[in-house]
Amino acid sequence: MIIKLVASKSKRVMLALSAICAVVALAVGAALPALAASAQTSLAGNFAAAAQEFGVPQSILLAVSYNESHWQSNAGMSSDGGYGIMDLRTYASTAVSGRDGDTVSVPRQQANHYTLDEAASLLGVSKDTVKTNEQQNIRGGAAVLAQEARQLNGGKLPTSVNDWYSTVAQYSGATTNSGATNFADDVYASIGSGTSLTTPSGQAMNLQAVPGLHPNKTISALGLKSVSLNAHNVLGSNPECPSTVHCRFIPAAYAQNDPNDPTNYGNYDPANRPHDMQIRYIFIHDGEGSYDSIINHFQDPTALDSAQYVISTQGDITQMVLNEHVSWGVGNWNMNMHGINIEHEGFAAQGASWYTPAMYQQSATLVRWLANKYHIPLDRQHILGHDSVMRLSATKQAAQHWDPGPYWDWNYFMDLVKGDTPPEVTPDIAYPLQQGDVVKIAPHFATNQPVVTDCQTGTCITLPKQGTNFAYLHAWPNSNAPLLSDPYLHTDGSAGTTQDNDWGDKASSEEKYVVAAVQGDWVGIWYAGQIGWFNNPFGAHRVANLSSSATVTPRAGRSSIPVYTSAYPEASAYPAAIPVRLQNTPYTMTAGQKYTVDAKSVGSDYYYDATANYSLPDDHMIVVGKQRYYEITFNHHAGFVKVEDVTLRQ
Repeated sequence: MIIKLVASKSKRVMLALSAICAVVALAVGAALPALAASAQTSLAGNFAAAAQEFGVPQSILLAVSYNESHWQSNAGMSSDGGYGIMDLRTYASTAVSGRDGDTVSVPRQQANHYTLDEAASLLGVSKDTVKTNEQQNIRGGAAVLAQEARQLNGGKLPTSVNDWYSTVAQYSGATTNSGATNFADDVYASIGSGTSLTTPSGQAMNLQAVPGLHPNKTISALGLKSVSLNAHNVLGSNPECPSTVHCRFIPAAYAQNDPNDPTNYGNYDPANRPHDMQIRYIFIHDGEGSYDSIINHFQDPTALDSAQYVISTQGDITQMVLNEHVSWGVGNWNMNMHGINIEHEGFAAQGASWYTPAMYQQSATLVRWLANKYHIPLDRQHILGHDSVMRLSATKQAAQHWDPGPYWDWNYFMDLVKGDTPPEVTPDIAYPLQQGDVVKIAPHFATNQPVVTDCQTGTCITLPKQGTNFAYLHAWPNSNAPLLSDPYLHTDGSAGTTQDNDWGDKASSEEKYVVAAVQGDWVGIWYAGQIGWFNNPFGAHRVANLSSSATVTPRAGRSSIPVYTSAYPEASAYPAAIPVRLQNTPYTMTAGQKYTVDAKSVGSDYYYDATANYSLPDDHMIVVGKQRYYEITFNHHAGFVKVEDVTLRQ
């Protein structure tokens, strides 16, 4: 889940490119209005010019973009395959399954779903240009809206803002009536109430309120399907939410994608939790997209991705999978089996632009309610980010998602979850720290603003400064020392980086580690088999506080022990019809190292979910083993060690 930002071109280049594109569009008979005489390079100016050029009401264009991107450029692909400030979609042939982290083939949808391709054709420019150039992305969105409006209105543009409703609904890319109308309703609500903000780049944006709208909500011409609750996702009148939050239920898709292959289905698995599998984790995500786009994504059975809940920046909550079922969220089947996935609208690399107080507060209320219902401890060994989960395979660690990312305020969120009043100043820790102490990472979020870069477009940029939730770890106790390197992120042995998705050199807030060594203000912690060092001066800039936790170390006589990515059963527990799930051990813990641990061991199990129609022997059976594990905080991720391999100290 990655966002990539690209610097704008110069005014001269943008003017030239706009003029060329206008000539090309007319030459190929696109039947689009002529380009405005003078292009404007401010963001608001680009919207005004594009609206005039293509005959789209400026309020429609602004509101569509606000609901897709909050008026921020995204040159990286979002969860629905969209790019840029208008979230223009293009086809990707493969995707990573939220079920087990496998790479899967993605079938094509109807041609009008791929708005980026349509925009590039209408403008006469390359798809790469529409992806990365903010002005052309806005023009592309306006061109697509105008083209779709003509197709839905007998070749003419609507004369009233009220009559753009079906066009807006189609622009959403939703495959269902409910998804399309939800998006259009949100767009018109934005127009009705108005909104304004200043983007991270300093652009002041304003959508003036247009009261008294009465949109024509007829969308039958779109030919979308209706969504109905299926046999596995039936719910009463109220979703599974605390009574104090605004919550609704829209079912994620559960359907077979290939009529001849019952193993090809999405987007979750029916179960009877917690009666058949314990629920012991809550996973916090951001969806790399808007509220509506995430909901629409989960209603597509080919997405192979889902979550129990989706939360908006305003704090609205949509439940999409019943908690008794297994949603496909973290790319690690064993963790999905025992977790509840909660998606939040937004982009990890933009952080605070999306992560609002209302979102934090409503999410924390939901998490606290779920934790109480399912007896989940309120700590960071059980309330995890997607970025805290290992992929099942060692070779796939580098591809693991890293949301909610460096800008999610874990300190504030966990205080809300626990019902604590966040302290204005973190209490000073007792000095000096000693080898063997346990520390909790807790930098002051608002003032902890290290350099963070994003390099996903191939060109590294420095992201705007904002509060971050981590401490950089160095290879030795010196600020000029290289950052810690993870072997699966840096296979060539190179040092860690300041990149937002480089989790191998970041110790995250609220997580606990064991002190391996101390040199002055520098503290070294055991981290992924290495010692990672951070500067921890007494006062406002300290990073970690003295804390407490149970710990584990390799049992006496063992030079090293494996660290597992899951808590699967031993091979002898599997019946003949179910393939044995081999344990992956990407890392090791050597003698003398210590890691914090959940002192309550967990059993081993595996949910065999082979088909959508239960057609194979032992299909949807739960294999329960005798092996028991401890969950440890090993690096930025949680790992598992066998009980008999370690000595536990509480």
